[in-house]
Amino acid sequence: MKLNKQDILKALETITVPGEGQNMVESGAITNVVTFADEVIVDITIKNPALQARKKTEVEILQAIHKLVYEKAKIKVNIKVDAPEKSAPNVIKGKHIPGIQNIVAVASGKGGVGKSTVTANLAVTLAKMGFKVGVLDADIYGPSMPIMFDVELERPLSTTVDGKSKMKPVENYGVKILSIGFFTKPDQAVVWRGPMAAKALNQMIFDAAWGELDFLLIDLPPGTGDIHLSIMQSLPITGAVVVSTPQNVALADAKKGVAMFQQDSINVPVLGIIENMAYFTPAELPDNKYYIFGKEGAKHLAEDLQVPLLGALPLVQSIREAGDVGRPAAMQTGTPLEKAFETITQNVVQQVVDRNDNLPATEAIKITTMAGCSAVNKK
Repeated sequence: MKLNKQDILKALETITVPGEGQNMVESGAITNVVTFADEVIVDITIKNPALQARKKTEVEILQAIHKLVYEKAKIKVNIKVDAPEKSAPNVIKGKHIPGIQNIVAVASGKGGVGKSTVTANLAVTLAKMGFKVGVLDADIYGPSMPIMFDVELERPLSTTVDGKSKMKPVENYGVKILSIGFFTKPDQAVVWRGPMAAKALNQMIFDAAWGELDFLLIDLPPGTGDIHLSIMQSLPITGAVVVSTPQNVALADAKKGVAMFQQDSINVPVLGIIENMAYFTPAELPDNKYYIFGKEGAKHLAEDLQVPLLGALPLVQSIREAGDVGRPAAMQTGTPLEKAFETITQNVVQQVVDRNDNLPATEAIKITTMAGCSAVNKK
């Protein structure tokens, strides 16, 4: 079949350019279309440098031409990225911690979605990959990292760095850990107001001898509150990962979590969403999947918000058991769980690399009025 250039252009008019309201032809993104018999070459220029945006653009072009013009067409898509020039060199700004290359906040809009479990398994997987990793348990009122790393009875020691006394993080499985749980009794409730909690966090951040780290993961408490603002006022966060289950109640809160990081006054890049408890597969029926909390909810949310879906984790009893005994499930070898956590962690690392290549560094935010905490953006 001989393809017609006008038919190709008409098909491409059905596709919207990533991050823009116009279609590919109307916006001028399509720079050239060449047809020869059943072959077509499409040249396109997009402004979004993310790997996901490039892949999505290519897939949409292939699908549109195959569906609307000729299903057996041989298509080559040449994608050029014309990203805006960086406003500043990519150096860490704000109150930087010497030796720490990337700070990744792990958040969830809702409690009980497995955020701390995901953080612990991301940390040990990064360590298995050869990275130097630290975890700051910023969930002041419900610290769980000491349990998940089997270091409940440990206490940070004092060490001297450049003549100053610093806390030496507790270490296990190749991960350095600090948590308010190290300084309280197991049955002791932390009943603190915001300023006191913020002071404790600052001490664990800046009065600690973290040493050289490729990644510092911050396990944030659920919601969008005072602790989150304290962290983002103290540190230039490289990016944020949001954890959610597929159910609508959790997704509604996850959406707010993403919106918090994307506020103009905060402006922390969202690296992506992780869907936890995506499905249940019983051991006796390994080929069956039961979508207890809904199907692909986080995937659809990621598409709606135009952020990457970093991966999905099954609802598996051994993940909970491993966390309870202090040996994260990602440490298992040769299991589907190990592979699932490896895939998600690789995606997180790739997003951090892309973010550092294509965006200027995040600054520690400065909130000087209540407008910085507003639920809406006032223009």
